[in-house]
Amino acid sequence: MTATDYPEASSGAACPACAVTPSAQVLARHAARAREAKIMLSLPGMHCAGCISKVERALAAHPGVREARVNLTQKRASVTAEPDITPEALVETLARIGYDAHELDAQTVALTTTDRAGRELLMRLGVAGFAAMNVMLLSISVWAGAEDATRDLFHWISAAITFPAILFAGQPFFRNAFAALRHGRLNMDVPITLAILLAVATSLWETAMSGHHAYFDAALMLTFFLLAGRYLDHRTRAIARSAAEELAALEVPRAIRRAADGTEETVPLTALCVGDLVVVRPGGRIPVDGIITEGASELDRSLLTGETLPVQALPGTALSAGELNLTGPLVLRATAIGPDSSLHALTDLVAVAESGRTNYNSLADRAAKLYAPGVHILSALSFAGWYIATGDLRQAVNIAAAVLIITCPCALGLAVPAVTTAASGRLFRQGLLIKSGTALERLASVGTVVFDKTGTLTGGTPTLIPAPQMDAETLALAAALGKGSAHPLARALVLAAQAKGLEAPELDSLREVPGYGIEAMQDGVIVRLGHSDWLGGQLDVNDTALSTWLQIGDAAPVAFRFADQLRPGAAEAVAGLKRQGLCVKLISGDTPGAVAAVAAQVGIDDWQAQTTPAGKAQAIKDIEGGVLMVGDGLNDTAALAAADVSISPASALDAARVASDIVLLGQDLAVLADARLVAVQATRRIRENFRIATVYNIVAVPLAVAGLATPLIAALAMSASSITVSLNALRIAGKGKSRRPARAAQAGQVQAAAGVIG
Repeated sequence: MTATDYPEASSGAACPACAVTPSAQVLARHAARAREAKIMLSLPGMHCAGCISKVERALAAHPGVREARVNLTQKRASVTAEPDITPEALVETLARIGYDAHELDAQTVALTTTDRAGRELLMRLGVAGFAAMNVMLLSISVWAGAEDATRDLFHWISAAITFPAILFAGQPFFRNAFAALRHGRLNMDVPITLAILLAVATSLWETAMSGHHAYFDAALMLTFFLLAGRYLDHRTRAIARSAAEELAALEVPRAIRRAADGTEETVPLTALCVGDLVVVRPGGRIPVDGIITEGASELDRSLLTGETLPVQALPGTALSAGELNLTGPLVLRATAIGPDSSLHALTDLVAVAESGRTNYNSLADRAAKLYAPGVHILSALSFAGWYIATGDLRQAVNIAAAVLIITCPCALGLAVPAVTTAASGRLFRQGLLIKSGTALERLASVGTVVFDKTGTLTGGTPTLIPAPQMDAETLALAAALGKGSAHPLARALVLAAQAKGLEAPELDSLREVPGYGIEAMQDGVIVRLGHSDWLGGQLDVNDTALSTWLQIGDAAPVAFRFADQLRPGAAEAVAGLKRQGLCVKLISGDTPGAVAAVAAQVGIDDWQAQTTPAGKAQAIKDIEGGVLMVGDGLNDTAALAAADVSISPASALDAARVASDIVLLGQDLAVLADARLVAVQATRRIRENFRIATVYNIVAVPLAVAGLATPLIAALAMSASSITVSLNALRIAGKGKSRRPARAAQAGQVQAAAGVIG
């Protein structure tokens, strides 16, 4: 500890000893910081600037919270609070204002990410463009007929501008080419680098020899166009975090351990051992795999299994890390911790699937494998032929440089990014955000589409089904009981009563019976709301609807039935994909009855139920041909990563969005069929651009080999090919109007788009 660490302490020091002694104020501030709790929460439901102020006000109003800051881009909240403030309390506070939240481990995921690569490319693009404009102005005078000293002066000024600009702007190509050559292979950047360096070198030589022509302008234009293509390609790719890291961040970083004497203490997850007793309070996420030894509750397993309805948890029930405890306190004996838990196994599964997807080679990569060696061989043959024929080394080198420059892949460099950028813009107007540069190519080649059910084809929120025997008084009483529970069906009853404007009656002694339901007293009569086996309700085995029961005194229980409503456009999307000749499947972790009902509603004949996350991923791998996976939950993440291409809604869990290639910004699924058509068109345009580049080379190469490619011809030829490719790419942007243009125009969705990139 030094005076530089505590500048306030040294300002008024009278002696060296005092100078290194921190003041009481400094010590107090550092002690206060040590007593702070830093909590990070994920908020997938945030979508607009209004959410920021609403969430920050709610968190700041929570007792013990010192500071709350929300990052809309990453959909996260960073909270500084008193040491005794728990994440569960903050999650409950946000739930009261309508936001689902999940605790994240701040050490696993950083608060901010910066697009350094994008800024670097943009800066180099600007330098290359500025230098190219100035050198082109000087070149016009040379082309107009400037001679002798005037021409040489313009060439030297051009050299002074070009040399530092090329050294700075061309670094992305130089680094990639050097890395490829160091590993004994060729890529598209090798001929680019050779063309740029040879153009500058021969131009300097010609300038020193008072030659008539120099390639400074061509070298800078070449660099500018290629950087433009590289930047467009970068913008279409996801600047996203790894889905495996997102899953790891969902692991609960702390747990409550019960000692042998009954005392409880909060410890890091790493301090737990197999066999320890772990206490999980209502609203908390299960930190480890284990077996319940005490307590009864209900579990929300939707993130892991996709089950719509919470399940009972009684002594002896096996629990998995990541499940949510809803109603009652539980004590479990740990059976697997950290890397051995089921949640960590899912993380590993996602990481393996992600690494497998990176093996996909884009059309540009495949073209580069043929193009790069061909250009080198052609340039070498031109040099050898002219040198043998004339014996003039200077002329042979100039012609070899001209071949490299005029055949350098400007058009190829723009062929893919120009199309993907135009197609991405069109799809964004329709409500789809493309996160991966190769997503459209992969989407065009799929033969099978696999849908998840809960949260994907359906909204994931149960709604009450009106029934003739349901009177307002009964619904109001059920809603009054439902206010005392966090159960999804109880919340649905409260919302249904509020929609009808019903007043909830007064109840006494309201309490929740963990694992069963809620009970209270009304005018001396006991009323209960909960499971059929608790109240004696008779379930219809053929009824696939969710249900809860209300019993007043000793009267027969009354059933409330619920349905998970389909997303808008679900049936239309399935029909549209089938019309394109695709096979459509439904794979869900929910019960067979619920899955069969949804499959029948949307027109899917091939479905599977009660499928585990690993089972989903394996089912995707077993399907022959390209597979598109559409899902939203933690249980879908491995399948999303395993599929050839994947789509998730903006409302999906962070980990699912990160694992996907495309994000659906709105609610309507009908745009999925349009997205497939756009992908097919985009791939067709990419192939057309390759053909355009090939025709350009067929015309331009003979001119270069014949020694007729002056710098003016090279510059015009490169510009013409690049502009032609760009105009062809723009054709896809104008095809088809947005089916719902108002949706993408909403500011909230534009900001939600930033969240899935960030």
